[in-house]
Amino acid sequence: MTEATIPVGTSENVRALFGNQDRYLRQIRDSIGIDIFVRGDEIHLQGQNAQVDRGVKVLQELQTIIDRRGYLRDEEVNRALQEPGAARSEKKYLPPVQNGTVLGKAAPLHDSLKRIKPRTPGQVEYVKAIQNHDMTFCTGPAGCGKTFLAAALAVNALREEKVRKIVLVRPAVEAGERLGFLPGDMLSKVNPYLRPLLDAIHDLLDFEQVKRYMENDVIEIIPLAFMRGRTLNDTFIILDEAQNTTCTQMKMFLTRMGHNSKIVVTGDVTQIDLDKGVVSGMKDAMRRLSEVPEVAKVQMRSEDIVRHPLVARIVAAYDGDSSSREKSE
Repeated sequence: MTEATIPVGTSENVRALFGNQDRYLRQIRDSIGIDIFVRGDEIHLQGQNAQVDRGVKVLQELQTIIDRRGYLRDEEVNRALQEPGAARSEKKYLPPVQNGTVLGKAAPLHDSLKRIKPRTPGQVEYVKAIQNHDMTFCTGPAGCGKTFLAAALAVNALREEKVRKIVLVRPAVEAGERLGFLPGDMLSKVNPYLRPLLDAIHDLLDFEQVKRYMENDVIEIIPLAFMRGRTLNDTFIILDEAQNTTCTQMKMFLTRMGHNSKIVVTGDVTQIDLDKGVVSGMKDAMRRLSEVPEVAKVQMRSEDIVRHPLVARIVAAYDGDSSSREKSE
């Protein structure tokens, strides 16, 4: 019986190393056949000489990945247990989408994500556009998956190390309510506007992962006004509810794009909450960039709605009522 000691970094690194509910710790312990526990600022390993040596190599290899990136992937732990040193040797990339054939089976997302796939022709076109363009505009009614699919592809790009960061942005525009009546400081006041983006991320990642990513600034959820003056490199950026931006705000946002970044702009141009007479920055940008081949434009329709079936009927009823009023006027 022998014992080895490995210095511990921060408590966040220990949580990343041991995994959610210590599942990586149990996997390493059971696979190698050693005891692992933490005392103060050290990890202690106990067992037979060969097993302890192997455990040290595995843990050091995984610590190197955490120091570099901040988190572990399941397959990296599996590869490290099979052959220490192999966890860093493999990097996977999304296969190109060709005529929607891959997407027809399942969106090629990282194994640690849910098996998410586009369910309608409009969603297939949307996912394909995001994968093949650095900037994508998508308009469509509520419930057609604009925000969720963009968030899924952003998380996938992060897991595949195509980007270092995800930034989720939303304009804080009032839809009938007044910001000033909400309690708390400015961040508390804009939190309700950012909540839908956070809900989408929580549908894709567990609570501890989201918390760790946000603490380490890997995922950032901010109001549009806070974007001014920034340049975002190696970042997947999603602007949600973009129909409520002004032309000036949209120009400011689009010019934040840095090297190796991807921008997705989503919105519903039938639900603009700007003051009367103010032009929507999303409609203006899509018109100005209509001849730029590097910018994709996707229009989803009521048949792409994947929420409760009643949502599609509600959207159709309101659209029909609007059309009737326009004709009567």
